[in-house]
Amino acid sequence: MKLAEFNSADPTAAQAILRPCIDISRWVEAVAGARPFAGRIELLEFAAQAANPFTPAEVEAAMAHHPRIGERPTAASTEASMSRSEQAGVDPADAEAAGSLARGNREYEEKFGRVFLIRAAGRTAPEILAALNQRLSNSPEEEDSIVAQQLREIAVLRLEGLISE
Repeated sequence: MKLAEFNSADPTAAQAILRPCIDISRWVEAVAGARPFAGRIELLEFAAQAANPFTPAEVEAAMAHHPRIGERPTAASTEASMSRSEQAGVDPADAEAAGSLARGNREYEEKFGRVFLIRAAGRTAPEILAALNQRLSNSPEEEDSIVAQQLREIAVLRLEGLISE
């Protein structure tokens, strides 16, 4: 979608465009409410600022929409399509990587009570697995901060992919 179209969309439509980036109402409403943006960079900078910080409750709500790394969602939604694209570096046919990610996901979920989240876009399976293994040594507080940062990065990257000049 072109920035001009996004800028001129009615508020409900603008919010619907933003929601697949991250389903956090405060962020969606803030970005939609700040229109019009003079340029794409201004939009992305505002979106990043509006996402910092996400509250623990916002992080928890957003996490409900994220699949496990290595498990590609099959739904036809925009958010599911974005997730499949972001995980392109994880080959589901690579049984060794899939097994390692599944084991790491289980360990992470047992320790932290949520799925492992990482900005997968641009990362290979070995890079994701290394990050997963490293993050297993984090405290819950450290991990909360990292997850919120990863959500911010995902939201802005998704928005960047949706809106063009």
